[in-house]
Amino acid sequence: MNYFRMPVFPIHRVYNFSAGPAVLPEPVLEQAQQDLLALPGIGMSVLEISHRSVVFDKILEQAETDLRTLADVSENYHVLFLQGGASLQFAMVPMNLLSQGGVADYTVTGSWAKKAAIEAARFGQVNICATTEDEAFTRIPTPGELRLTPGADYIHLTSNNTIVGTQWPATPTVGSAPLVVDASSDLLCRPLDLSRCGLVYAGAQKNMGPAGLTLVIVHKDLVERSQETVPLTLRYGVAVEHGSRYNTPPVFSIYVCGLVLKWLREIGGLAEMGARNQRKATLLYDAIDRTEFYRGTAQTESRSVMNVTFRLPTEGLEHRFVDQATEAGLSGLKGHRSVGGLRASIYNAFPEDGVMALVEFMAEFERTQG
Repeated sequence: MNYFRMPVFPIHRVYNFSAGPAVLPEPVLEQAQQDLLALPGIGMSVLEISHRSVVFDKILEQAETDLRTLADVSENYHVLFLQGGASLQFAMVPMNLLSQGGVADYTVTGSWAKKAAIEAARFGQVNICATTEDEAFTRIPTPGELRLTPGADYIHLTSNNTIVGTQWPATPTVGSAPLVVDASSDLLCRPLDLSRCGLVYAGAQKNMGPAGLTLVIVHKDLVERSQETVPLTLRYGVAVEHGSRYNTPPVFSIYVCGLVLKWLREIGGLAEMGARNQRKATLLYDAIDRTEFYRGTAQTESRSVMNVTFRLPTEGLEHRFVDQATEAGLSGLKGHRSVGGLRASIYNAFPEDGVMALVEFMAEFERTQG
């Protein structure tokens, strides 16, 4: 068989509830498909263009412009398009912001938040200022539970916890210390009050594009904090100086991210996106709460609008639910391996009719299996 001349089959797309890499807007996929062989007027694929070319200059500049418009990012902040995934930021944040002898406060609200705190402790002193680990991370701490360190170099929180399905309902007030937010799974899902933050970072593969890109929005006052011992490739200041191109950036991921940002602007921006996400989450949580057959795992006041986690009466029923849902075109509903259960990730690009299809499936599954 000639693998470079594969037969063309009709396209059939299932509803993708995967926690990430996650669903992308169909208009974005269609545009990327058109540009894959050759960008209009350029004569080469988007996969082939140089990261130093005028073509990529325009792609990068437009992506930054659209992000600043969508999220109301002022000129007091730098926007960086980096590699390494959000997990690399677990190290880059303390390497750049934690001073010798200083303290960083970490809120631990899930597995990723815990990993961030463990990584930071390799570089200096970490204070766990709040945690709900003894409650299986089923809720977000209240602002009154934060035990902050006076004069802390920064305070770190994870805005949305994909594994357990919890989300900070609002950005907490933390005083004068810079707030660092891992927003990997909910950045751009609703309007963002960036004025409360010193640095926000997010992997792209939930709401903004394919894997391989990490977005960092950092206040200008913070970029020169890093020690001279920090490698150049890991300094925010160096990334700023070289326009996110100290080395070759993830060109294709940035290009797709730019298409997603354009799509977000065209649908009405983050206010409209937030309203859509709330409708989707409400529809699904209502289906869970209307019966004892399904049980939500996150406490009500801490529920995520991005990752809806729930259980059935037995693990056997959960396995059957996943198998039958997959056969029905509802993919990726198995919960994270560390906690089990079920999880429906309904990120920005996930369509409302997909949530309705899941709700209908849940009702029928309960009727036949309950």
